[in-house]
Amino acid sequence: MKKAVVKDYVMITIGIILVAISVEYFFAPNDLAAGGITGLAIVINKFIPSIGIGVLTLVLNVILFAVAFMFIGGNFGGRTIYASLLLSVFMWIIEKFFNPFALTQDLVIATIFGTIISAIGMAIVFNSNSSTGGTDIIAKLMNKYIHIDIGKSVLIVDFLITFAAALFFGLTLGFYAMLSVILLGILIDKMIEGFNVAKQIIIISEHSEKISRFIMQELGRGCTCIKGFGGYTKKEKFVIYTVLGRNEFIKLKNHIREVDKDAFITVGEAHEVFGEGFKINEN
Repeated sequence: MKKAVVKDYVMITIGIILVAISVEYFFAPNDLAAGGITGLAIVINKFIPSIGIGVLTLVLNVILFAVAFMFIGGNFGGRTIYASLLLSVFMWIIEKFFNPFALTQDLVIATIFGTIISAIGMAIVFNSNSSTGGTDIIAKLMNKYIHIDIGKSVLIVDFLITFAAALFFGLTLGFYAMLSVILLGILIDKMIEGFNVAKQIIIISEHSEKISRFIMQELGRGCTCIKGFGGYTKKEKFVIYTVLGRNEFIKLKNHIREVDKDAFITVGEAHEVFGEGFKINEN
């Protein structure tokens, strides 16, 4: 198995642990059914307390995967199946051996910190080309049979779950659950964007050959050299264009300071980079 694949599964596991912690120590003890299959499991658990939320999540996911295989061909990757089953397992372990309780009974704090922890976990999972299944499956079914966009379908499902929470737990808890759903979507997008952001750099220097060699040999990245000339001096110069990660950019900046203190550098952020040497997020 490739190192990159192993790393992805390790990151998925870390992300799932964070999601399980947010559910068991912030959402479930405070009756915050913040959308998703875990939110539905929290609602059901109040009527069948003898069955843990982890087990309910597992049962619901198994049913949904079975329905998916029958009606939409079961086009779900191994990582998604792994993540959805692992979430149920970790929740069951917490319930069985760690006696979950509310770390805070303040609904504002529970909503904010539960959502942040869950968003970090979900962003890690999504960034590793996986998902936790659940409402994604329902969304794909809705997309196929009633032709609603997947993004809108997910929102509809989450809204229905939070609506159920409002009916059974009261309007206040329902509103907090809805707030969590809204914040979760925003935070996940921002975090994934942060994970994938790269630096696009343009360098004009009298020592372009040394700098480009450093980029290719020391950083292991590619660069493009564009022939240009000074607008005032009309002197021919090479302009280097490259895209680097944050740590690589710091190394390059330090190198340029040593090689050419008069180099002209502009730096921008690239939120998505596709191509050799950069990860393509398939999901």
